[in-house]
Amino acid sequence: METSAPIPVVNRTSVLEFLLLGVTDKRGLQLLLFGVLLVTYTLTLLGNLLIVALTLTDRRLHTPMYFFLRHFSLLEVGFTSTVSPQMLAHLLSASGAISRHRCFAQMILYFTLGAVETLLLAVMSTDRFLAICRPLHYPALMTPRVCSSLVLACWAASLLALPGLFVWMLSLPFCGPRVLNHFFCDSSPLLELVCADTRLLQLVAFLVAVCTLLIATLITALSYGFIISTILHLPAAGARSKAFSTCSSHILVVTMSYGSCIIMYLNPTQTGRLDLNKGIAFFNTTVSPLLNPFIYCLRNRLVHSVCRDLLLRGRELSSKIFRA
Repeated sequence: METSAPIPVVNRTSVLEFLLLGVTDKRGLQLLLFGVLLVTYTLTLLGNLLIVALTLTDRRLHTPMYFFLRHFSLLEVGFTSTVSPQMLAHLLSASGAISRHRCFAQMILYFTLGAVETLLLAVMSTDRFLAICRPLHYPALMTPRVCSSLVLACWAASLLALPGLFVWMLSLPFCGPRVLNHFFCDSSPLLELVCADTRLLQLVAFLVAVCTLLIATLITALSYGFIISTILHLPAAGARSKAFSTCSSHILVVTMSYGSCIIMYLNPTQTGRLDLNKGIAFFNTTVSPLLNPFIYCLRNRLVHSVCRDLLLRGRELSSKIFRA
């Protein structure tokens, strides 16, 4: 009587380290990209931390809009710092090795901060809606306590929706190969390395992404629909121009953020589009956080005035020090 061959038992601890392929394997391009990314990351930190400092120190910026912008800038610092320092180290050393625990920690931080950002952008849209469409009720509605509660609600929603997926994914067996076709530990390339059926996990993750992005996009679209309708009915051309100028920067940031997330993650099958996702993720984690401070502040006269006053105070202080 024939006996069937024994089914091999999967070693769930066989992969303790992953190897990130990165953006390129050409050494010259790696060094060039290291220099560009180092400048980009430094400017990103300086730009976003400048917004945080200005909104904390100057009373003219103690409004709900700048309160949310400060938290958004802090999230951008955390979001890009989740990926950029590790990518810089890998580009400089030409080694893409990353431990399993560090890889999972990076993935958790990336998705948690990204989800909070997505929801916070919807809150910022609602704030602009109330400021433009309900100006008389705005001060009573958007009190400091309400603003803080809305930020906490963004964090609470993300921390309630995501940990279950993280635990589920971390419990899966990774039995090789250990090569990740990415420059950081995104979920899509990680799922390629799982030696088990991940279709249910991918479906649940897709539904969570759909709910998060659908709610955020719907709130943002409705808010700006009412805003545009209100602006078009303003009698003065100057008032319309000022209102559009205030909202245009936020619309641009929302379009970049939501658009990249929809392309990358609103797909029931997370695997199979790694090259496209890698390119969009590079923009989302390195370029977009750099652009956001310029987008929000470039045409903002109040921020310009605060910066000028800060420079004048710094110049006066330095002249006093040198005179002494």
